[in-house]
Amino acid sequence: MSRADRILVAAGGVALILASAAGWVLLAPQAGQGAEASQDEAALLLVPGSGSPTATAAGTPEPATIVVDVEGAVVEPGIRELRTGSRVADAVSAAGGYASDADLEVAAATINLAERLADGAQIVVPRIGAAAPAGRPAPSAAGPGDSSEPAGPVNLNTASAEDLEALPGIGPVTVDRIIAARNERPFTSLEDAVERGVLNRGQLRDLEGLATAG
Repeated sequence: MSRADRILVAAGGVALILASAAGWVLLAPQAGQGAEASQDEAALLLVPGSGSPTATAAGTPEPATIVVDVEGAVVEPGIRELRTGSRVADAVSAAGGYASDADLEVAAATINLAERLADGAQIVVPRIGAAAPAGRPAPSAAGPGDSSEPAGPVNLNTASAEDLEALPGIGPVTVDRIIAARNERPFTSLEDAVERGVLNRGQLRDLEGLATAG
């Protein structure tokens, strides 16, 4: 082989080495980028909340609607399907609102319209005259102080003029005598009232079990 041929072979070898080096430089970043992308994807799977915005911590999507039961004094009682996050007020509205026989006073005290509903919940709107919820006394039809039966025997020393006159056999004149006598000196007994001339024996018999003194 001549000297010129040896120079050509050497030059060709150098060119081949340079070409190989250039190819490695071009391919190496792509491989690195692929590794970094794989790492990024793996990290994304580990970040809480990086999945679907409706997914729960367990990975189960939260239902878009809930089903509740609205009963009692509403216009259209029954099952209602509402959006997740709805409030008691939404359920009552979906049932047509309060009926004409709704007890609004009791409802205001027992129902929280702002409460968030859970799936399967039941709302019962009380009706007028229905039994009051446990722990709440039923409203009385009688006004303050009204009663169909006396609370106990009427005390001649403390009863009002109206209570005294409501006793059998006691009229306005006797009421005036009772009040004047007890102001002077309280009665020690019903017999004392008879002895002081305020009551007679017939009135005493009528008042047995209904009045007292002392």
